[in-house]
Amino acid sequence: MDFEKSEQPIVLIVDDESPNLSVLSDYLKQSGVKPLIAEDGEEGLSQAEYAQPDIILLDIMMAGIDGFETCRRLKKNPATKDIPVIFMTALSDTSAKIRGFRLGAVDYITKPFQHEEVLVRIRTHLTLCQQEKKLLELNADLTKTNAAKDKFFSIIAHDLKGALSVLIAGCELLSGSVRDFDRNKIENFSKEIIASAKNTLRLLENLFDWARSQSGSMAFEPEFIELKRLAERNIQIFQGNANCKKIELSLSMKPDTYVYADRNMTNAIIRNLISNAIKFTRRGGEVSISAHSPPVSVWDEETEMADFVEVAVSDTGIGISEENIPKLLKIDNKYMEMGTEDEKGTGLGLILCKEFVEKNNGKIWIESELGKGTTFWFVLPASPSDI
Repeated sequence: MDFEKSEQPIVLIVDDESPNLSVLSDYLKQSGVKPLIAEDGEEGLSQAEYAQPDIILLDIMMAGIDGFETCRRLKKNPATKDIPVIFMTALSDTSAKIRGFRLGAVDYITKPFQHEEVLVRIRTHLTLCQQEKKLLELNADLTKTNAAKDKFFSIIAHDLKGALSVLIAGCELLSGSVRDFDRNKIENFSKEIIASAKNTLRLLENLFDWARSQSGSMAFEPEFIELKRLAERNIQIFQGNANCKKIELSLSMKPDTYVYADRNMTNAIIRNLISNAIKFTRRGGEVSISAHSPPVSVWDEETEMADFVEVAVSDTGIGISEENIPKLLKIDNKYMEMGTEDEKGTGLGLILCKEFVEKNNGKIWIESELGKGTTFWFVLPASPSDI
């Protein structure tokens, strides 16, 4: 019944009788368990919160606060409420056991101890606890998957269908009335159809990127990328949209600004942030893309100090309220805002940005002020050692 060294559980024994502590502690240690000891309830509460043991063996009859009160406090404290408590007692009456279970204990061990029984009960409740944790993790993953599925079908059912309907309606109107329109009207209708087709294409690109990302089929191939060239290509793509709203697009980036990241993902990040900025900037406003070079140092818990390139996409648009900023990068968000000229959006592009930035070991955040504009910041590694 001994535990493997790799799975050595931590068991806190709380008992005010030193001989009991010594005997049980020695036996558990010989069986591959790491014992911690506390000689009263107060010390047990302190140790439980600090050490976070896997299981607590708690004596009922103690001086000071007894086992029942200790258990009540353990279950009231968010830091210790999920740790299984097994009571140790010489009491045999049913009422004491029922009281213990009502306070949150998972089991009883009767004194004098049968060592094999102690180990069996510890192992049983460790297994149950691990299974419960796994179920909670699976449930969280399932909730996330369902939210992603709902988002996907919502976009297909409403946004994509709506975009295609507008495109078809424009083509039908132009086709049926082309003889009645002068050259200017035909040009204007053609521009609107082209713009609608481009928006539909971008929606499809995001849908495909996101679907591949969720299924794990999207290739991840980091390489050195010259950011300025990538940004210039995206500015060319959106120049027509910006011109329609008389928005000035500007780029402030040195030619030698490189990041080490996946090219397709980096392109999708820049594409979506520029598109979003234009959408929520009023006619006559400005959208700027800039990068800090040489790389800035960013603190990261995993990589410690590492070199990253910091990129900003800023606009002079309508801004975002402080309470809505956290909703923008969540798959299950219900926050949706129309563009300054009633442009529709799904929010999928920003969710993709977050996923792709984090996939490349970067970070993304938002600064905004209502009525004044928004800046989306993100950092990406400058070298392979930082990814």
